[in-house]
Amino acid sequence: MSVPVSNTPATSTVPLFNTPAMSTDYEKYRHKGDGEADGAAPDYRSSTRVGDDSPTDGSGYQDHDVFGDEANAAIRYKTLSWPMVALLMIAEIVSNGMLSLPAATAVVGIVPGVILIAFLGVFALYTSLILIDFKLNHGEVHNMGDAGLIMGGPILREVLAAGTVIFAVFATGSQLLAGQITLNVLSDGKLCLMWYTGIFAIPTLLLSFPRTLDQLSWLCIPSCICIMVAGVVGMAAAGVYPAPDRHIVIAQSASFYDAFVAITNPVFAYAGHFMFFILISEMHSPKDAKKAAWVLQTFATSFYIVFTIVMYIYLGPSVQSPAFSSLPTKWAKATYGIALPNFLIAGSLYSHTAAKLFFIRLFRRTRHLHQHTALGWGTWTILIILANGAAFVLAVGVPIFAYLVSIAASLFASWYTYGIAGAFWLYDAYHGFDRGPLRGVYGFEAWKRSPIKTVTNIATFFAGAFICVAGTYVSIKLIIDAYNSGTVGAPFAC
Repeated sequence: MSVPVSNTPATSTVPLFNTPAMSTDYEKYRHKGDGEADGAAPDYRSSTRVGDDSPTDGSGYQDHDVFGDEANAAIRYKTLSWPMVALLMIAEIVSNGMLSLPAATAVVGIVPGVILIAFLGVFALYTSLILIDFKLNHGEVHNMGDAGLIMGGPILREVLAAGTVIFAVFATGSQLLAGQITLNVLSDGKLCLMWYTGIFAIPTLLLSFPRTLDQLSWLCIPSCICIMVAGVVGMAAAGVYPAPDRHIVIAQSASFYDAFVAITNPVFAYAGHFMFFILISEMHSPKDAKKAAWVLQTFATSFYIVFTIVMYIYLGPSVQSPAFSSLPTKWAKATYGIALPNFLIAGSLYSHTAAKLFFIRLFRRTRHLHQHTALGWGTWTILIILANGAAFVLAVGVPIFAYLVSIAASLFASWYTYGIAGAFWLYDAYHGFDRGPLRGVYGFEAWKRSPIKTVTNIATFFAGAFICVAGTYVSIKLIIDAYNSGTVGAPFAC
């Protein structure tokens, strides 16, 4: 993989909002395809140029999107409809993260907990719509790294791309641990935990192997059904077998540390935005992506709230995380077993994402992307094995891996899900890309003419920064407490 070299002196900083004179054209850094000479004019417009007048309905998107003209391609990527994208989004977001929400609510009380889940769901919808607007304005963006190149040059590109890969691999490992817990419960712990992780890792690798998301999207139908049915069965079981000592706490005070531990769980339960650019890039009609976002957030927020309320009411403040572990054994087995396909598909999507970012980086605008070549398939196979292999080694070889997932989520998901959306809007508005009445108005004048949006997106940016810093602090303290209490196990232990 070639790394672009910045012309910026090492001692200078990269501005978040490039002025026209220093605007970074994506074409300078993209991989040159077959038949392209260095310095040749790009075959499509770069939407990063100030003054671009592409229409607000996204119709100019196809002129410069990631995959170009696929009329004669053997492997076509731009095949997803918005309902399938909605299913992909639900499958990768509504997963094992929701199982921690009842326990998080128990820390602060049911009213603050539910309000927090609802607010973060609406907030996640708002930021997802901004991400989609940014993607429609900049069709060449395939992942967060590409967006970083547009806003801040090569350095920000590498930071955001690395964060995407790291978080995707850690998220894959988290799903492997969910699979480990599930198989352990189903088999009454008859095998070493590491073996369960390995068993679950094999189908995760195989299912992540297809080159296009369209081939994975159909698996998301049973995935979504399974997590929904598992949640309903879990709620029914909690109602039939409630905790004998249950009681409802409307609201209660908590230390900053305990409260923010509770806050991070719903924050991370919505953490899937890092995949949105990749998903939208494979849509045949990207302008419909907002429909998928509305379906995702409406379902996720509603389902999270109902699941949290029911499980908390019947299981009380002693509810465990994951919540299914608080159910009687046979019902725990039933719910985990039903949810297992969802954990599997979500893990496959995450590892696919990590591999896809590298693959597009290497072969963008080359024949290896769209044709069945030995180099293309060989590279893809290696990337898939590396992504899944890294997730497996981390999950079983690092005793504090669950805490490291929290750190990765704090460092990256806080930005990808919330904070960076504010920067996207501020950048686009500054450069005349606002997808509203201010389109074509540049610089600070665009910000001044839309004070509510400007203030909201500045606040969004700083909210992401706060979640990042506070979440990292809490996660590190959890690691310290775990070591002090002697609960940290040995690497590769059963």
